[in-house]
Amino acid sequence: MRLELFVWPAHLPAPRVAAGPGWGNMDVVAFGGRPARVPSVEPERQESLDLSQLPPELLMMVLSHLPAHTLLDCCRLVCRRWRALVDSQALWLLLLARDHCALLRLIRSALPAARDARPCLLGRFCLRKPLGRNLIRNRCGQEGHSKWVMENDGNSMLAVENLTFLTLAARSTCFVSSFSWRRKKQVVDLEEEGVWPELLDSGKIEICIFHRWGVRHSSNCTHQITVQLLDANQTVLDEFSERPYSIQQENASLQVTHVFSNIKTGVRFVSFEHWYQSWSGPYGAHVTTSSVTMRVHLS
Repeated sequence: MRLELFVWPAHLPAPRVAAGPGWGNMDVVAFGGRPARVPSVEPERQESLDLSQLPPELLMMVLSHLPAHTLLDCCRLVCRRWRALVDSQALWLLLLARDHCALLRLIRSALPAARDARPCLLGRFCLRKPLGRNLIRNRCGQEGHSKWVMENDGNSMLAVENLTFLTLAARSTCFVSSFSWRRKKQVVDLEEEGVWPELLDSGKIEICIFHRWGVRHSSNCTHQITVQLLDANQTVLDEFSERPYSIQQENASLQVTHVFSNIKTGVRFVSFEHWYQSWSGPYGAHVTTSSVTMRVHLS
């Protein structure tokens, strides 16, 4: 823009200024009252901020405020630079320091090697949130027999509407035994659930078992539960087995709990099995919930 100095002639009357639309809400009026409009100046457009122009430290700080699923499903696909940040341990340690500060010391002590070829191990941990969550799928038959391996003699084990006498049931459905012995089994992959091997082998992880079942009628039921900790080759490293328990009283609800502490190095799977026997058809054992949870023993 070029500015020119204009000197008003001395023999002409000075212009008067009146309010009105225009530049600065003013119109310049000169030469006998005729308005001389001054064109308004358009504001300069401001360029939008490009996050990719931020230094890595600032960009990582911004990304750390996003949820884990957004980082893994969206941000990781933006470009190679963003992918490298999402795959790095530093970003996820920022999230963990904010959301799981009590676990940060343990997690730092059990980190995989910095050049580990497995991407986003900490990201999967933040996404799946395996600690304190029930790792058993379809725990009380709300999806039929899905996720369970069923082995039965005679009629199948049923998934039916829960009976009102089991007031502590977690869901409105439950598994019911029907004649003779039958078994259902589910194997939990701990790495798939979000825990990496170094954390599993840290000696600070405990695996907690909970199982509730009951009977409505006097049905002479027999019940047994077996839980095994397996290594990567499905070899049994530890086992908890409840002895076969018979019950004949009506409207009874029972529960089984067990905690695996100081688990052996190499545990990668949890096998959870139920065995039932009933001689009263679909009025036998009613399984209302089963759970496998992990927790950290910090002391």
